[in-house]
Amino acid sequence: MHVITRKRLNEFAEKHPTATSGLAHWYRALKRNNPENFTALRSVFPHADQVGGLTVFNIGGNKARLIAAIHYNRQKVYIRAVLTHAEYDAGKWKER
Repeated sequence: MHVITRKRLNEFAEKHPTATSGLAHWYRALKRNNPENFTALRSVFPHADQVGGLTVFNIGGNKARLIAAIHYNRQKVYIRAVLTHAEYDAGKWKER
């Protein structure tokens, strides 16, 4: 899958170094696999959840949450946000 944009991963990793390995693992796993639907995605990321039209991933043993819009037909992943749990729980990301 094509991930747009890796810049958000790097920016979050700079602020939260403990999430760096988890973000790198997520990126590599998604690039290696090309899931055709959410069920196939769950075989790679068992804790991924759908929230509305977005997919939420737990990163690095719950160190962060990554929110993405996935277009399986085009094999593209649009990273909407990478958040700490406190930021995620505040729910402001749902307003975007």
